[in-house]
Amino acid sequence: MGASVRALRAFVLLAGFYLLGLVMLAALAGIDWAAALWAPSSVAVKLYIVSVVLAVPIVRGMFMLRTPQGDDPHGVLVTEHQEPRLWQAVRELAQQVGTRAPDEIRLTADMNAAVSEDARFLGLLGGTRRLYLGLPLMTGLTEAQLRAVLAHEMGHYANSDTRLAALTVRGRVQVARTIAHFEERAGRKVAKERARQEAKNEKKLAKGRKAKEVDTTGAGITYRAMAKVYQAYGHFYLRATLSGSRRQELAADLAAARIAGRDATASALREIPVLDSAHDFYMSAYATLGVGAGLLPPPGEVFGGVRHLLAARGAEMDELRRDLPTEPTSPYDSHPPIAERVARLEALPDDGRRSEPATPALDLLADARAALVAVEEASLTPEALGLRRVDWPELVHASMTAYFAEEAEPLRRATADVTGGDGTLAALLNALDLGAGPEIADRLPKSEEAEAARGRAAREFARPVLRRGLARMVAGELIARGDARWELSWSESAALRLPPGYEDELPAALDAAVADRPDTAPLRMLLAPTHA
Repeated sequence: MGASVRALRAFVLLAGFYLLGLVMLAALAGIDWAAALWAPSSVAVKLYIVSVVLAVPIVRGMFMLRTPQGDDPHGVLVTEHQEPRLWQAVRELAQQVGTRAPDEIRLTADMNAAVSEDARFLGLLGGTRRLYLGLPLMTGLTEAQLRAVLAHEMGHYANSDTRLAALTVRGRVQVARTIAHFEERAGRKVAKERARQEAKNEKKLAKGRKAKEVDTTGAGITYRAMAKVYQAYGHFYLRATLSGSRRQELAADLAAARIAGRDATASALREIPVLDSAHDFYMSAYATLGVGAGLLPPPGEVFGGVRHLLAARGAEMDELRRDLPTEPTSPYDSHPPIAERVARLEALPDDGRRSEPATPALDLLADARAALVAVEEASLTPEALGLRRVDWPELVHASMTAYFAEEAEPLRRATADVTGGDGTLAALLNALDLGAGPEIADRLPKSEEAEAARGRAAREFARPVLRRGLARMVAGELIARGDARWELSWSESAALRLPPGYEDELPAALDAAVADRPDTAPLRMLLAPTHA
């Protein structure tokens, strides 16, 4: 489908929104006219009022023509002088695709690459083009794969996808606004009706009468009915435009395969869901691990450290590459499933370009570490930038130590409440020997099931909670003495390295300490300074 046809379709869909509004207003006017002719005056007046309040959201949606301004361009702007190799690669790819190169390249913290264009006249005239290139994405790709990704993005420019997006977005925004207006008014009606019924119930209770259950089912029903009409058109609009968007993605894939090679393009697509999953896990389990302890990785590692994870978990990454998503992420995802895109590419004839060197994509940058540092400074909040930077081993050790101490805090407080002391490990062991374990455990946070349990069932619920807290306090003691340390691992979870023999003896000692007949002697022996 050519750009002109796609522009016409987008315009017709947008016009359909306004036509729907006119039809709805005409229907309301028709009801009012019929009421004026045949309904009693009291009923007609009520219908006039209802028509007016229903017409307001329609008119607001139709005449709020100005779409919201997008956010300012994000990321770090890099000039051709700063990154000559990257700019050269982008210009070459744009020329090969047959389109104008972007006016700006911005490095971002996203696991993604994207293009945009500040188009004019509803997207019919081009404007400033920007390429957003995520450094985490570059970290996980080879240079050949990155060229395929960039060729794909240049394909969107060549196909006028970025320009016509403005017209498509205009319609989506207008429909969403109108639905929001109706839902907002329906919500007000529900809240007002709920407040009325609750006030009525309070009066009944004050008089000793039984209150009725609050029921707001009918409140705002006319607004919700009107919203459903626009929601139906919105679903149609999205499906109509998304089918075109998905065809655009497939066309851009073919452009990338033609320019960068079939295998490089297919492998880049295989890599994207893998890198996306790895990036999410890395950011939650590694990059932000120390935030609660006031720590961050060294400069350049917050987003760049994902490379360590990718290198250490090759088997997991290979499994993800084989198990490609076969469904869109949502019914309104503008991209076809990755499995479908890869299958289409791999079905193309062999172009003989399998032997291209697998050099890292970051080699296209003049100074990858400096770029990563710059993106951190542009992406992180001032509060995050103010955190202390430490190397990875220290980050893991300090963070896990702090989290274990935090998890042990409820047990420390419970011990202090029961014993009247300071809640130290020694005080806890003494209290366990005296049989105060159940009383201490009763003061710890409980699940609903544990709260309702009694007798032996209650003790069985409390025992693992008490044992877990005790294990945290023991670990804290060993760490404070320098006998244990948390060790970083990129291939598995961080592990607490204990002195020789402790890994075998400590579990049994903890079990004995929280048994029905507590015995803390084995645990005290392990904690004795002479034990080694």
